[in-house]
Amino acid sequence: MAKRVLVVGLGNMGMSHALAYTRIPGFEVVGVCERRIADRKMPPALQKAEKFADFHDALARLKPDVVSINTLPDTHAAFAIKAMESGAHVFVEKPLADNVANAEKVVATAKRTKRKLVVGYILRQHPSWIKFIEIARQLGTPLVFRMNLNQQSNGETWSWHKRLMNSFPPIVDCGVHYVDVMCQMTKAKPVKVHAIGAKLTDEVPVNNYGMLQVAFDDGSVGWYEAGWGPMMSETAFFVKDVVGPRGSVSITMAETAGSVKSDDINAHTKTNQILWHHADMSKPDERIDMSDEPDHDALCEREQRYLLKAIDEDIDLTDHMEDAVKSLKIVIAADRSIQTGQVVAL
Repeated sequence: MAKRVLVVGLGNMGMSHALAYTRIPGFEVVGVCERRIADRKMPPALQKAEKFADFHDALARLKPDVVSINTLPDTHAAFAIKAMESGAHVFVEKPLADNVANAEKVVATAKRTKRKLVVGYILRQHPSWIKFIEIARQLGTPLVFRMNLNQQSNGETWSWHKRLMNSFPPIVDCGVHYVDVMCQMTKAKPVKVHAIGAKLTDEVPVNNYGMLQVAFDDGSVGWYEAGWGPMMSETAFFVKDVVGPRGSVSITMAETAGSVKSDDINAHTKTNQILWHHADMSKPDERIDMSDEPDHDALCEREQRYLLKAIDEDIDLTDHMEDAVKSLKIVIAADRSIQTGQVVAL
């Protein structure tokens, strides 16, 4: 029997996830929820789903098997805890919570209720990023991580970014993805974070640009940079580069996929090509073609198929959940470093 799904939040990510469930035989979307649901016209695949403006009402009336939480980050923890305590498994978009303490409460609730909790780390389901991490692990220790994702957002995309920045600056909201990748590559313990930031517009309450540096106890170091807004440059907006004693590996989207703009949602995940350089010159540089990789909607579907597999096969998600807390801890520390001007020990 298909698992009954309530989807909460129908923005860019929420709608992608909602439609993903409709393509998976093991799920049935029985409810959709957002504050302005009366104004929303549902696509054909979701027209049978019951509409709700209030999450608590939807949860009580539908009693779903799965709740998909795609709202703003300040509601993630409360909604996830309520859903799991009601008996539902949960998918929650990143970041897991609005602070580390609440993230730890969500994970503790998942363990106590024995419900599955999958956090929306979309790169973990991306074959190109899986390959990128696999190669980085072969480069020796320490590693140097150089990553960014700057977005020149305008119009509807800028409006979306401004809504997100009511909760978090981009260095936190997007940063969790990339420090999670760093942590998967090194497996070492992060020990300290330093960051700087700038507020380039009066339209938002937070720094819409930031850059963090993180150090690990194996000597690995990395930086991540993120900026959102109509003022951002389209030059070098996508850097994904890892260097180690045995060589380097890079995602080379920018040089080969010029049609992708920084505010394109696929820019978050597009790779196109991986370049692997061997320091000892035992092999020529390898260019691994990834041009047939899944698009954003297909990646959302992979995330939900992973959730279904975790439920059906009772997969232990302890590492997955604790990694989500660890990456959030790093980016929250980065934001604190910007506010205080100090290096933050982890």
